[in-house]
Amino acid sequence: MGTPDFSNLKALYVNCTLKQSPRKSHTQGLIDVSKGIMKKEGVTVDDIRFIDHNVAFGVYPDMTKQGVDTDEWPELFKRIEAADILIIGTPIWLGEKSSVTQKLIERLYAMSGKTNDKGQYLFYNKVGGCIITGNEDGVKHCAMGILYALQHVGYSIPPQADCGWIGEVGPGPSYLDEESNAKANEFTNRNTTFMTYNLLHLANMIKQHGGYSAYGNSRKEWDSGTRWNFENPEYR
Repeated sequence: MGTPDFSNLKALYVNCTLKQSPRKSHTQGLIDVSKGIMKKEGVTVDDIRFIDHNVAFGVYPDMTKQGVDTDEWPELFKRIEAADILIIGTPIWLGEKSSVTQKLIERLYAMSGKTNDKGQYLFYNKVGGCIITGNEDGVKHCAMGILYALQHVGYSIPPQADCGWIGEVGPGPSYLDEESNAKANEFTNRNTTFMTYNLLHLANMIKQHGGYSAYGNSRKEWDSGTRWNFENPEYR
């Protein structure tokens, strides 16, 4: 088997740190490990630090139409929509994903009713994963919530689609702190590598097959009366 060609793929990393640029983000440190692999594989990579942008709270596509003065979400969403792969990065605070991450998820949810040219929900044929850092327990807990949200709005989730690093329980060094020696952590490095390639493989397979068939999952067809093999006395 030859080496796969991933050069036709686009990936977007959204760092949901609470720290505005140019402050050091430990989450960005682990994101950069995955990004490095993507770039070496010829993937087109984009990167957003979400807190740097004036994105309104809400669950509508454009909150200025709901009375909010400013909302950068419609412009940022163009970059999200253009990506085959979305990777959400978050720190852990009090055992949970950041509030910035939750805002991102809510704004993604706002777009989930839109459809593609097959009549499927807009995020069909896109792949999602997550990267998590902290110095308390909670990587798996945060990943559960993020990956559930992504698949619920339509993203496809490959095997082992999350990776993370945490230090010892209690105050201590974070991912980029030299004393943590996190960059040499075998478990984190392996999982980050596997996650990155699993995202690439699934996105590549979906693209090579022209996306999911619209048979049985097209909102457009459902609304026009198509029921495929669904059977209910109400439709007889």
